[in-house]
Amino acid sequence: MNYIEPVFDVFYLVAVISMGIIMIAAGKNNLIVKLFGIMAVVLGGGDSFHLVPRIYALLTTGLEANAAALGIGKLITSVTMTLFYLILYRIWEIRFDIKKATGTRVIIGILVIARIVLNFMPQNMWTQFNAPVNWGIYRNIPFALLGILIVYLILKKAIENDDSTFKKIGVAVIISFACYIPVVLWASSFSIIGILMIPKTIAYLWVVFIGFKEIRQTKSTYQP
Repeated sequence: MNYIEPVFDVFYLVAVISMGIIMIAAGKNNLIVKLFGIMAVVLGGGDSFHLVPRIYALLTTGLEANAAALGIGKLITSVTMTLFYLILYRIWEIRFDIKKATGTRVIIGILVIARIVLNFMPQNMWTQFNAPVNWGIYRNIPFALLGILIVYLILKKAIENDDSTFKKIGVAVIISFACYIPVVLWASSFSIIGILMIPKTIAYLWVVFIGFKEIRQTKSTYQP
């Protein structure tokens, strides 16, 4: 496992960041494509702050000996993952030509700010190997609410417009949260649950691949 996980992590980072860069380059005249590329780079770039130290730890002195680097990496990943969903929400607005969404934007903004503020609270003890589980739950409450809201918005419009691409994205986000929440709640007590991070990561890779395969060929209703 010490070798399988690093190989998987390297594949994931290279694939996500590469697809993101390609989409940014291809999105000069299509804002959706460009945003999808930025979203992918934010995802992969943020995850690299956690996964690169994790790869190093698994191949050398172990996770506990590298707790500080891993913790800081998790903090950065938590913030960039929040930004990932903020960008995905903006893509949703453009995709379905949403013009009047002030209330939804306010709710999204509150959840994003709450998530980021909670991430930076010292009680998280990011650099400790056995960080408090309760703060892991607290900081993920607004994140879970953000995910639920975005899944609802995506699937509602995708079903109304028979948009198969965004139906897939909605399903992928559901899978990611279905795998992530048990890890937050129980991984500290049952380490085997941590294996759910693999399908969670694959779900995010799927979101990016969907965009890479289909969104970049779809003209946006937005005129930049």
